[in-house]
Amino acid sequence: MGRNTYTLAAAAMAIGLVASACGSSTNSATKTTSTSPVTATQLQSLIPTPANTQRTDGPTSIPDNGIHLHFLVNGSATDVLNAYKTALEGKGWAVTVVSSGGWGETGGATYTATHGGIYGVFGGGGGSNGKTDVGSCAWPSQPSNPNCGGGSR
Repeated sequence: MGRNTYTLAAAAMAIGLVASACGSSTNSATKTTSTSPVTATQLQSLIPTPANTQRTDGPTSIPDNGIHLHFLVNGSATDVLNAYKTALEGKGWAVTVVSSGGWGETGGATYTATHGGIYGVFGGGGGSNGKTDVGSCAWPSQPSNPNCGGGSR
């Protein structure tokens, strides 16, 4: 074998070693990560209090590890619920309008929303006499029956 043959063989081996070093390797150690369940306190921290709230009821526990809060808010329903949607989005919720409507100061709206894996139903109505009821419910994940209920009003 000539000198060029040895050089070529050495180069081929070097390339083979580099290629095998850069390839994928399996790691016998496995990483286990666990996520703690979402607590009622954590859920409550994600629910904004509407501006001009006159009274807050709750939080109360609801099925599927959820919580319910009720707010009595000074203001017309349309204004209060539009502002509440904006406040939810400001807290990081991705909001979907399920229904919305009204006439003058009276009206109502229902929103569903997600915040990561957390699920919420928010809504309310009224507006007569300048008062609007807002109900807010949140669960660690979407429940099979996301009934926010009436709670105490």
